[in-house]
Amino acid sequence: MSVLILKNIRTEGPGTIVDFLRENNVPYEVIELESERVPDTAMFDTLVIMGGPMSVNESDTYTFIKKEEELVRDFLKANKKILGICLGAQIMAKALGAKVYKGPAPEIGWHDIELTEAGIRDTMMKKIALHPKAGDFWKKFKVFHWHGETFDIPSEADRLAKSSLYPNQAFKYGNDAYAFQFHIEVTKNMVYDWLKNEPVDIKTDTEKFYETYHGRAVNFYKAFFKRIIA
Repeated sequence: MSVLILKNIRTEGPGTIVDFLRENNVPYEVIELESERVPDTAMFDTLVIMGGPMSVNESDTYTFIKKEEELVRDFLKANKKILGICLGAQIMAKALGAKVYKGPAPEIGWHDIELTEAGIRDTMMKKIALHPKAGDFWKKFKVFHWHGETFDIPSEADRLAKSSLYPNQAFKYGNDAYAFQFHIEVTKNMVYDWLKNEPVDIKTDTEKFYETYHGRAVNFYKAFFKRIIA
């Protein structure tokens, strides 16, 4: 089985997700939704939906968003794994019947998220919360944000994390579907490319926080993709 990765825009790629899959010899396919059609999904065990600057509510303009919503529901019915990041998380929320709407203000740069009680109990979130070097558990830690919209938590989903500005930062639906508002996948080069016109202090924060953040991401990937690696 392999991983299907959907890109909503060329500049928001799978970053460290693909690095991890390559290092572990996991087969995958990346689809550029702006120019490519989604292949037959029967061969894929896992669906990963990346971010993008468009809104999930602009599906009349970006018609592939409706296809992504359909795929979320199909993968859930088949008990397959799903990971949605930023716009991908919002697509998951909408596919599950929740509202997606403009947030109180843009959330850009390195800001804390804090695990909820459900997040503290969740096996996958524990992997992110463990410091990759010290090995201690952090209920609150820095992640990289770049978004201006948010979502309600779908019915029957568990809210896993919050921030001071956005109370809904992550949710889990069923056993194998995770939605992250924050960008777990970024490489350092991706951050610098996105930050070309942003304040210098965010770049300073990147040097300060990135290596630990990357370690947290790898810890999550090891757990999330474990079934395929095995």
